[in-house]
Amino acid sequence: MNKHNLLSVQNLHVSTFSFHARPKNLVRGVSFAVKKGSVAAIVGESGSGKSLTAAAIMGLLPKDELHVSPDSQIYFDNMELVHATPVQWQQVRGKRLAMIFQEPESCLNPVLRVGEQIALPLRTHLRLSHAQALKRAEELLHEVGITDPHQRIRSFPHELSGGQQQRVMIAMAIACDPELLIADEPTSSLDVTLQRQILDLLGRLQQNRALTMLLITHDLGIVAEIADTVIVYHQGVVSEQGNKADVLQSPKQPYTQRLIASGLYLHQMENQQPRQELLSASPGEKLLEVNGLNKSYPIRERLFEKRTLHAVKDVSFSLYKGKTLGVVGESGSGKTTLAMSILRLVQASGEVRLDSRNILSLANREFHPLRRRMQIVFQNPFASLNPRWSIRKILMSPMQVHKLNGNRQEQEEEAGRLLEMVGLSRTALSRFPHQFSGGERQRIAIARALSVRPDILICDEAVSALDMSIQVQIMDLLRSLQQQLGMAYLFISHDLAAIRYMADRLLVMYRGEVVEEGTISAIYETPEHPYTASLLAAEPRI
Repeated sequence: MNKHNLLSVQNLHVSTFSFHARPKNLVRGVSFAVKKGSVAAIVGESGSGKSLTAAAIMGLLPKDELHVSPDSQIYFDNMELVHATPVQWQQVRGKRLAMIFQEPESCLNPVLRVGEQIALPLRTHLRLSHAQALKRAEELLHEVGITDPHQRIRSFPHELSGGQQQRVMIAMAIACDPELLIADEPTSSLDVTLQRQILDLLGRLQQNRALTMLLITHDLGIVAEIADTVIVYHQGVVSEQGNKADVLQSPKQPYTQRLIASGLYLHQMENQQPRQELLSASPGEKLLEVNGLNKSYPIRERLFEKRTLHAVKDVSFSLYKGKTLGVVGESGSGKTTLAMSILRLVQASGEVRLDSRNILSLANREFHPLRRRMQIVFQNPFASLNPRWSIRKILMSPMQVHKLNGNRQEQEEEAGRLLEMVGLSRTALSRFPHQFSGGERQRIAIARALSVRPDILICDEAVSALDMSIQVQIMDLLRSLQQQLGMAYLFISHDLAAIRYMADRLLVMYRGEVVEEGTISAIYETPEHPYTASLLAAEPRI
């Protein structure tokens, strides 16, 4: 191993392991190296083997499902990891070698307060006392941008938003000052201002602590900003690798060229006519009207003290047939609570009118026939898909509940068509959610939402887990479906390029309130609120 390389991966092969089925090669002969103090970025489409490589480096592949070939070699600072013993792993994992996972909700312990979870590696590896570890945990939460860290160390994971959970994961990963940090989509659930905070934080860590990073991301804007070298994955092999300038500016392989073209397609929207100017000036048929929507939660400060958190405060807007309303705002600003309130998944006050009826005041029996008309694609598909159900059952169950698409055979045919529509094979029907990558699970979630032919589709970060080429495919699909079926979209995203590509009008939310509303062109060109201006200024560019 070159003395200048902190990590060296040579001839890595990862395949499925089963006594009953033929092995399938998922990662095939991958080789690359990461120099000390540098940032190497792995990019590629969902399912190309990026996260499998990270799990293999960390020794976290499930041994009863996946197998690393014996001739594969992974060296970390001259320590061979493929054949490392449990004692060796205990000495290196979490202390010298750490990882930020893609889906924090499925990685955080739901029954432990976040302060205790951050304190655990500090107590294990650095031998800090319980009090010292909790104090350091509070400092780390502040460092990664969580407000009121003294209170938040007492919170459970379910009490935090998706972005806040991701920041807790980052705090855990950097707690012991690791030498190598593997970041698997570390900013995928964060809005651009928090992305900027995290990227600046990781940049400071790299400079101040000589940190080496292996970054896995689908955001080429982030790659262009912080990476030194780029490794492009395609179908389990390294398609292309080299320094950032060579790969991004002069890609040699057709797949790399397509990947970069997809990112430019989204980020260079100045060359395209704004979407709202392509549409009729008349708003058209109103499908949904929200008036004075409010949702608050009691928060316990101390044993006998509580305060009220206004997650959604006096929000009003309308959704029109065939149109898209974008919603943007920082993590914890109330975007997801807004969606859940509209769908009656949480109890809220105010009016949500569908067909002129306030659905918030309807009995469950009266609301049931209307539920089919409003569907949601959740932010975390791993948590929203039943792990015990096959994809066939996941897609067919909504059809059966609402008595759609004929008999069982016709429903299965429709399920297969939906999978093909979102870029997956019909053969996926017999598989289970855990057998798919994060991006593939998101596509399954989109197919499930479409299975009951809704009039209104709420997309809560529906493309945030996808690489840019698949983002464009999914958003083109959503726009095509909107033209065919006249669906209205409430499109929630932290990606401003995606919002501009999809939306006609935009709501900007900050601390539960709408601080700015208007057409896409007006807000992007002349933002009125300082928070909106800060969002636009923080957006990464290729």
